[in-house]
Amino acid sequence: MLPVEFIESMHQQMGNEAELLIRALETEPVTSIRLNTKLDVLTFEGEPEEVPWHIDGYYLSQRPQFTLDPLFHAGCYYVQEASSMFIQQILEQYVDTSSIVLDLCAAPGGKSTLISEFLGGDGLLLSNEVVRQRVFILSENIQKWGNGNTVVTHNTAEEYGERCKHLFDCILVDAPCSGEGMFRKDEQARNEWSLKAVKACAERQRSILMDVWDALKPGGILIYSTCTFNQEENEKNVEWLAETLGAEVLPVDYDPTWGITEGTVGYHFYPHKTKGEGFYVCALRKLEANGEWTNGEWANGRRANGRKAKETNLQHPEYMPVMRSWLQHPDDWAIRYSDRFATAYPFKFKEIIDWLSTQLTCISTGFGLGEERGKGIAPQHSLSMTKDLRKEAFPNVALTREQALSYLRTEALALNDVPLGLVLLTYEGVPLGFAKNVGNRLNNLYPNEWRIRKL
Repeated sequence: MLPVEFIESMHQQMGNEAELLIRALETEPVTSIRLNTKLDVLTFEGEPEEVPWHIDGYYLSQRPQFTLDPLFHAGCYYVQEASSMFIQQILEQYVDTSSIVLDLCAAPGGKSTLISEFLGGDGLLLSNEVVRQRVFILSENIQKWGNGNTVVTHNTAEEYGERCKHLFDCILVDAPCSGEGMFRKDEQARNEWSLKAVKACAERQRSILMDVWDALKPGGILIYSTCTFNQEENEKNVEWLAETLGAEVLPVDYDPTWGITEGTVGYHFYPHKTKGEGFYVCALRKLEANGEWTNGEWANGRRANGRKAKETNLQHPEYMPVMRSWLQHPDDWAIRYSDRFATAYPFKFKEIIDWLSTQLTCISTGFGLGEERGKGIAPQHSLSMTKDLRKEAFPNVALTREQALSYLRTEALALNDVPLGLVLLTYEGVPLGFAKNVGNRLNNLYPNEWRIRKL
């Protein structure tokens, strides 16, 4: 049952059209995914339908049990609301692929993986989540997607605004909201909704925008989005931002057949008109005429939290060629050592990332490359997920679906004809992770915190 006050507020906002929206919110939600380049073809039953505003987006005719698909765990696709994929159109029209981008409220990672894919090897993404419990899910999804162009952080908007002044070419604020757009798939969103909550969300959103604003370059692009319908959290906040902080609202080109509704500013996705859940988005350009990023302490050759990393055996000269042999393009990556671990991250952005690592709480940087294990080195699981993995560097062992699911549950594996030592396990040609044949058994090396807990 939809909240009565919500129904009344939509009638005030939309007039007679509100009835169409209300009826749509009582229908079954649609299921959509966005393909990763790890996967060449769709493997789902039925005939998928293309999402018109994203080349890799598809609607599925029925919702499968994604947990039972090893390709889901390998990061071959992301289950994402179709409406939110419209972010791609704004990126293509206003953002260069060589940009430095911040996704401020990023968990669980759908929009971050989309931005990461858009930037490719040219740009850098900082994917941030302020809620501690959610930031590790974000990091997991980023690692599974497999691009090394992302740093996952756990910081507040205020910390970004203070420490990264004028750094970002683009900032996405997918703001925490009252969740009206999720009513048909989230019972909790319905139960928690109130006019008081709408007002509180709007105030919180303005605070977030105010706090992070200084991190955006003059002339930079801010993308503001919510998964709600009301103007308090959408148009009124955008108008406040434009007037108070100094920004130009930008038009976004779209095909009229897509069913998108233009607000007084920005764009609405209503489920009675577009195939997807409720969504609002607006693009703005910062008007401030001067001011460039001066990179703070880094400009003076100092580091704010400059602790020297603990010496590690991974820095032994014979190990570096081994770890680089695991990569298709080793020269594209800088390598950082921390205790027992080596991490690879984009060489193009090495100085900025090194500096940011002293200013922010970084959960993951690029991807894990190697680690000390026993008297030698071994690859980290994150390496098996990265697209730059050179699969030929390890013996490959193909798994059946049942074997793959057992591996993903971190169960013991009984496989025949497996070479001794470390092997790369694959499913339909896609890497799932590593295992080690020690002769009398096969050690399952899948991360315990990522394991399938329920089937």
